[in-house]
Amino acid sequence: MSFIIFFIITLFIAVIQTAIPYLVNRTVVFGVMVPEQYIEDKTIKKYKKYYSLSVALLSIVILVSYLVWVLSNERLDNQVALTGAVIEFALIFISITFYLYYHAKTKQLKQQNNWAENLKPMKVTDLSIRSQDEMLPWYLYLLPIISTIGLMIYTLMNYDILPNQIPTHWGPSGEADAFTDKTSFSAIKLSLGLLMMQLMFLGIHIATKKSGIKLSATSLESSRNRQLSLRKYSSWLLFVVLLGITMLMSYFQLMTIHPEIGEGFVKLIIPFSFLILVLIGTLIFAIKVGRSDKVMETTVEAKIMDLDEDKYWKGGLFYFNKNDPSIFVEKRFGVGWTLNFANPIGLVIILVPLTVFLVISFL
Repeated sequence: MSFIIFFIITLFIAVIQTAIPYLVNRTVVFGVMVPEQYIEDKTIKKYKKYYSLSVALLSIVILVSYLVWVLSNERLDNQVALTGAVIEFALIFISITFYLYYHAKTKQLKQQNNWAENLKPMKVTDLSIRSQDEMLPWYLYLLPIISTIGLMIYTLMNYDILPNQIPTHWGPSGEADAFTDKTSFSAIKLSLGLLMMQLMFLGIHIATKKSGIKLSATSLESSRNRQLSLRKYSSWLLFVVLLGITMLMSYFQLMTIHPEIGEGFVKLIIPFSFLILVLIGTLIFAIKVGRSDKVMETTVEAKIMDLDEDKYWKGGLFYFNKNDPSIFVEKRFGVGWTLNFANPIGLVIILVPLTVFLVISFL
């Protein structure tokens, strides 16, 4: 089972990493802003093609090697899991290495050809776009929070029937593989960690909802479609993932109180179903957002371009702009959001709940 899980995750990472150049904002190539007039440049197309082919071929080699290694001898679950995790990180490292190489090449190409020369930078706004925003309302996130608080109360009410050893970790098969002595704190430790995650998700949702909607001066309609799609589908994905995490961790918590609900294949099916739900949801999100701005507009003003914000992006990956009030902005490589690291509120939203979660986990 461990092999199936890690193989599916690795395959998913490989597919997403291979397709990324064709899913990002069309005027951003390997983290570099390219004026609309030059996005069909032959060299740019070549860079995208070479990146995708390189990542795809190496991914195939890695996946086949992993499969052969597992089937060649009987392997222990922990060996398969550890190797699978190493392979996932290796694949991400390889794709980032290729990305940084082509980021430098694209940046050099832009400078050598003086693409920004004789083009007037412009910024546009649409006062009506907020009314078209279809992000989920924040109060929906109160539902899983309330259910988790209720679960903690229920656990404490049934404290006497809890086992003397409380599970603290579950393996890929759904079996508990780490335990701690029963106390009032350890009994609700899992739910407390879940509550911190829920609060973090709520903070991320509110911050993204308040973040600015950036439109393109040269492709207004396409950029509007992408921004609205990004906001709508990211809010749905975030909420669906949160519901999945809540149901999964609540199931483990209830299984501690009522072990009979974990009998048979249920404890195996539920974690696997959560994995499939997240992967399918992420894939749908990437496709919906990634393809939302790919229809070329018929009229592009020849002498204008969008504001060039390359100086605020370190390596095209990390955004530092103290003049931008947005807490989250659209990624330049990948589909989704990234922090404005110059805005301390974003760090608070992420780091405070995460720190509390880690402290709870190690207590």
